[in-house]
Amino acid sequence: MNSVPKTKLAALVAATLALALAAAGLVLVLVDVTMSAEGLRNGAQQLAAPPSRASGRQAGAPDLGRAMATRNPLYRTGRLSDVNCRPGALPARSIIAYRRFLTRVTACLNRVWGAQFRKAEMTFTKPRLRIITRKVRTPCGVWNAGADGVYCSTDRTMYLMISKDQLRNPFPLGITRLIAHEYGHHVQQISGIWNYYWTARTLAGKARRLQLSRKSELQAECFSAAFMSTMRGSDLVSDADWAYTVEWFRKNGAKGWPQNDHGRGPTQAAWMSRGFERGTPGACNTWATASRNVR
Repeated sequence: MNSVPKTKLAALVAATLALALAAAGLVLVLVDVTMSAEGLRNGAQQLAAPPSRASGRQAGAPDLGRAMATRNPLYRTGRLSDVNCRPGALPARSIIAYRRFLTRVTACLNRVWGAQFRKAEMTFTKPRLRIITRKVRTPCGVWNAGADGVYCSTDRTMYLMISKDQLRNPFPLGITRLIAHEYGHHVQQISGIWNYYWTARTLAGKARRLQLSRKSELQAECFSAAFMSTMRGSDLVSDADWAYTVEWFRKNGAKGWPQNDHGRGPTQAAWMSRGFERGTPGACNTWATASRNVR
């Protein structure tokens, strides 16, 4: 019997691994920390945890499903609709007001993204929302230390924590940005973008994996900013508070990451500004842009 060349054997093993992971299903946990105005000054950071296993349903396709990331129908749906989102006041030390605020912002996100998916003629499903006051174990694993928000793709749930520090000093714009970012990851999942992302990661080296992670995180941040633009000029999203937040990310956005998996500070700020100014999903296509734009 003839032996199989090493190059072909390696390719066969990689393809088999991707298919096995696809069968196992997608498990992802993405974590972020909300930022109060004081927290922004003190360098509060987002946190992220890697998935315990990951894949895409199109692992056997020649391009790994790349078209769903680079040419997704959502990119052609135009500006996000203004749904008159007014989540109300967020006074300090009121857990009832905090829960109401989180629930109302999530309802706004459901309306906004539901409309975009209808424009794209794509199936839309809402994420679940679970508001907690202490760390819990999610289907994606243990709760990450210091995290205030988690999106777990196994149960398609956003877990949002209300901490004592947040109750003492809430920053409504920062909290809204966090929810919208986590929701952006849900959009990536149900639109098929993540099918390519996680499948490509299984076959990539370290540098490529970091680049893919940056593309995912920067897109979610851009989606978040596009949503924030629908409330531009309101009490919640004043020009001054938004400019302050973007500038904070420009200076500090990368400081909490031991490796460049979220993008440099100026890169994060650039995608935030792009999403906010254009207000469209198409402005957030990190998958088809030049590598220099996702550094």
